[in-house]
Amino acid sequence: MATHILLTGSSRGIGAAIADSFANDDVRLIGHGTSSGIAADFDSAGGAGSLWQKALDALDGRIDVLINNAGIFESNPIAQDDAAWVANWERTMRVNLTASAELCRLAILHWQKGKRGGRIVNMASRAAYRGDSPAHWHYAASKAGMVGMTKSIARGYASDGILAFAICPGFTMTGMAEEYLASRGGDKLLADIPLGRVAETAEVATLARFCALEAPPSMTGSVLDINGASYVR
Repeated sequence: MATHILLTGSSRGIGAAIADSFANDDVRLIGHGTSSGIAADFDSAGGAGSLWQKALDALDGRIDVLINNAGIFESNPIAQDDAAWVANWERTMRVNLTASAELCRLAILHWQKGKRGGRIVNMASRAAYRGDSPAHWHYAASKAGMVGMTKSIARGYASDGILAFAICPGFTMTGMAEEYLASRGGDKLLADIPLGRVAETAEVATLARFCALEAPPSMTGSVLDINGASYVR
């Protein structure tokens, strides 16, 4: 029986690479994104719930794996006015963390109702542990929240056969990373990565596919780093 997967942020970068990684597997995958898959606005209330229901309908009422990959990385300098700073903070939390939490909750309820297990793979970040730039407190905080959420889900629902994993990439060669490297002096940042390069999207996708399909149940709650040894813990 095919594994049914809902993947958010599937239209580009890591998400597109994750979708491609299942090409030889017996899966049915529903993607979410601006240019492919089901559209959903995570910046507004109800966006995550709408996506879940549309994906559930498209997959004949069964989702086995949820991969939360969608996210934003936007600058939020502290010198701007109060209202703008708070609005930017809340937008990043809404898109990166709250929407993922909503989907996790719906997935858990779905699996509990069906009395079957499932898997959650949450895309966090090295920033969850190492922090980020002075203009990106909100991004680091949202990803730290995702790690804490993943651990809580793993501990709380393992007895229901529900497994949860978090992946923490460092810089990955997406458009977002290229812009960040260019704006902050790429050579200096690359010097901080012992491997000497940023990760390829296919490398992160390999890890996501493993967690979605193959990771042994005893790995639930694991937080997996993929950052070229730029941050080890």
